[in-house]
Amino acid sequence: MTLKTLIANDEPPARKRLRQLLTADQDVEITEECRNGDEVVAALKSKRIDLVFLDIQMPGNTGFEAVGAVHMPLTVFVTAHNVYAVKAFDVHALDYLIKPIDQERLQIALTRVKERIAANSALPVQAQLNGFLLSINQTNNGVRWIEASDNYACLHVGSKTFLLRETIKQLVASLDPKKFVRVHRSAIVNVTHIRKILREGRMESWLLLSNGQRIRMSKIGWQSLMAATDSLSV
Repeated sequence: MTLKTLIANDEPPARKRLRQLLTADQDVEITEECRNGDEVVAALKSKRIDLVFLDIQMPGNTGFEAVGAVHMPLTVFVTAHNVYAVKAFDVHALDYLIKPIDQERLQIALTRVKERIAANSALPVQAQLNGFLLSINQTNNGVRWIEASDNYACLHVGSKTFLLRETIKQLVASLDPKKFVRVHRSAIVNVTHIRKILREGRMESWLLLSNGQRIRMSKIGWQSLMAATDSLSV
């Protein structure tokens, strides 16, 4: 993760101090330094910026005026005054730092920034997963079976295998129970691909799938399968 970062402060010593503190974090890349709100607005309109450390009282446009003039990335206000804190959070500031800033407090702010970015990034990933699960539920013929692999699930689709960062317990809750049955603690099968149930003694049961794959089935799995369908022949 590289955070392209803008520092905005009208005092050169303050910009230097913040720059020195930020260089301790390898994820931060300072790509722009601004002396006033006008420069902030111009920079944000011309280039990609992920994070802004924004002073409030600056010549020209203030920090708040800059916020109102352009779409802001993640913003941390940096000021010598605590009287603006409420207003800062009203305009969706992620954090509010009081000068002089120390390394520990700055690191807390950077941790919040990274957590917010991670949370925002997770949304499209989850949307893709939900779409994938929906497509599975809408067809009987794609996935033959799903295998547990620690905190992952291996989806066997034709001759291919897809790995999802999802436990089999979480995954089974998202699938159509009439099409996909958990027949073992480590396996979910697509009932349309079951060709035969094999019994070996009183305790051992196996499923034979359409591609010849044998899947072990537990007693609870047998009960779940019988509850899901009554069209299979033993």
